[in-house]
Amino acid sequence: MTNDANRPANIPPSKLVFACSGAADVGEISDKAARKLTKDGIGKMFCLAGIGGRIQPVMATTKSASLILAIDGCAMDCVKNCLKQAGFNNFQHLRITDMGLEKGKSPATDRRVAEVAERAEDLLNNE
Repeated sequence: MTNDANRPANIPPSKLVFACSGAADVGEISDKAARKLTKDGIGKMFCLAGIGGRIQPVMATTKSASLILAIDGCAMDCVKNCLKQAGFNNFQHLRITDMGLEKGKSPATDRRVAEVAERAEDLLNNE
């Protein structure tokens, strides 16, 4: 975890990605897409449970982020709601089912994960 108090002034805060990791296939796709974004160096997957638990280091790092992206699997918008309830209102939001994937009918294939990661990358790069 980044210690923002020790971050040099010329290094901007990171782009953080919070993802649904629910039991449904669209949750799995969300989670895998966020991990792909991290692996590819596009954003950094961060701990949604830390937001829900109001863990201070997680909250502080999130507050200092240059951009926050919420990836939700379905219309229940659990990620979006967790962030809002924690006081974060300025973030990008991507809902997987809005991309035409159906909950319970969309296995987490590499192609689907890549498509979601690509859409998420667009949101992260077009702040």
